[in-house]
Amino acid sequence: MFSLIHKEGRSLLLVSFLIFSALCVSSFYWFPLLFWPLVVVSAVLFLLFLQFFRNPPRLVQTTDDGVVLAPADGKVVVIEEALETEYFQEKRLMVSIFMSPVNVHVNRNPVSGSVPYFRYHPGKYLVAWHPKSSTENERTTVVYDTGSAQILMRQIAGALAKRIKWYIGEGDRVVQGADMGFIKFGSRVDLYLPLDAKIEVSLEQKVKGNRTIIARL
Repeated sequence: MFSLIHKEGRSLLLVSFLIFSALCVSSFYWFPLLFWPLVVVSAVLFLLFLQFFRNPPRLVQTTDDGVVLAPADGKVVVIEEALETEYFQEKRLMVSIFMSPVNVHVNRNPVSGSVPYFRYHPGKYLVAWHPKSSTENERTTVVYDTGSAQILMRQIAGALAKRIKWYIGEGDRVVQGADMGFIKFGSRVDLYLPLDAKIEVSLEQKVKGNRTIIARL
C-alpha cells in the first residue's frame, strides 16, 4: 500500500497525520464539542492529500517505438501548430494536458530514448491555462531523442502548483513510462511533436499517463 503513494507525498502525509491526530486528541480533552467536527474535517483533508499523491502502477502495454504515450493524467486543452522557440526554433504540433488537483500528478516519460537537452526555468505562477504560462511560469523543458525523431516536453507550474520535481537530466537514457517528475497541486504538461506526427487524441479528451496514445511518430 505504501508503494502506491508517491515519494513526494510520503513525508507530507506523515506530518499531516501527526498534526491532525494531535489536534483531534487535544480537542477531545480541551474542547469536546469540537472533537467530532475536527475529526471529520481532518479525515477529509487527509483523504484529499492521499488521493493527490497516489501513484497507481501503470505498466506500458505497447511495444511500438513510434507511439507517444500520455505523460500525465488530465484533459487535453490544446492541439495546434505552435512555434517552439527554446530548442527547435520552428513550428511543431503542440498538445497540452491540464492536470487538475484531483488528477494523478506523476509525470512519466512519453517515449524511450536519450535526453540531449534539459533546462529548469524559474518563473511566475499564472493559471495553467493562461496563454503565457508556457513561457513565463516556472517550468522545465526536456527533449527526448528516440533515434528517429525528437519531441519536447514541458512541465509547467500553475497558480497552485508551486513546486516542480524532476528525476532526469541532460545526457540520460530513459525508458518510456518511467517516472520523470511530479508537479504538486494542479499543473500542465505540453508536448511538442513533429508536424507529420499523427495525433490520436481530441480536444477535451481525458487521458491517462502510460495508457492513452497521444500520437504516432
